[in-house]
Amino acid sequence: MKIRPFAVEDTEAVIVLWRDCDLIRPWNDPARDIERKLAQADDLLLVGTVDNCVVGTVMAGYEGHRGWINYLAVDRRARGAGHGRALMVAAELRLRELGCPKINLQVRDTNPDAIAFYEQIGFTVDAVISLGKRLVLDEEPTA
Repeated sequence: MKIRPFAVEDTEAVIVLWRDCDLIRPWNDPARDIERKLAQADDLLLVGTVDNCVVGTVMAGYEGHRGWINYLAVDRRARGAGHGRALMVAAELRLRELGCPKINLQVRDTNPDAIAFYEQIGFTVDAVISLGKRLVLDEEPTA
């Protein structure tokens, strides 16, 4: 798998992958999420490709205090080959280069496979409660 920054031409394939991996929710329009990310730090949205086909993604962010991971996805047919780990290593490297001291991420408690994956690569459960507040209400996904 080759890892590179997202290109606009990847949009459709990335959204299909996110949908297939059950990462899209009605209140998050994936096309808008991509647009918002590209407006902030486009080099922190990465895609993994095999034979020029998108098989994985990871979206990282850093605001000066903590790094964040979103949209880690690997095509179900490509799992077990280390692609998720490779995408995380690439994201962590970029965050370290920015001076990021710690990475946070959120996993739905109904996704034990994702929790196990993150624990295998060194993440631990923090004793915190995740709170959220929508500032912008997205419409139904456009793609």
